[in-house]
Amino acid sequence: MIDLASADTRPNALARLGAQPIALTAFALLLLIAGVTSIAIWRAYTGANPEADRVVSSRQLQARTAQASEQLVEKTKGLEATQQESIDQLQVVQDQLQTVRRLLAFQQADTKRLSEQVLTLTESIDGLRQSFASTRATEAETPTVTRRKPARRSANARHHSKSRS
Repeated sequence: MIDLASADTRPNALARLGAQPIALTAFALLLLIAGVTSIAIWRAYTGANPEADRVVSSRQLQARTAQASEQLVEKTKGLEATQQESIDQLQVVQDQLQTVRRLLAFQQADTKRLSEQVLTLTESIDGLRQSFASTRATEAETPTVTRRKPARRSANARHHSKSRS
């Protein structure tokens, strides 16, 4: 039975509070005013203003974002300039490569022409050697004519010709 009595008192307590709605509302209002007052005193005492902190924080974030954007723009411009320089240097190297290729082709043609000239000269020299060899062979076959040696002058005659001069 004790259980039944305690169960009956709960609804009675709620019913008693429900019977005094003005007191309940007044108590909630006092609690709310005390909370707001304590927050206002805390803000005034510490000087902390969360809205101002949020505004400052958002402005700092905007400034950082703007600074990061400016840095990105500067880096992008730097990369564009570097890329353009690289393109220009590549173009110069390509032009030099074409020039070297032309010079190489010219030198190869010149070397081929000179090789052909050397071959022609070699063939001409071989032809002259064969001609000279065949001329000697024909001379060897023909009887040789003895040539007379000029008479030797005497030592006296030589001596006289030297003294006259």
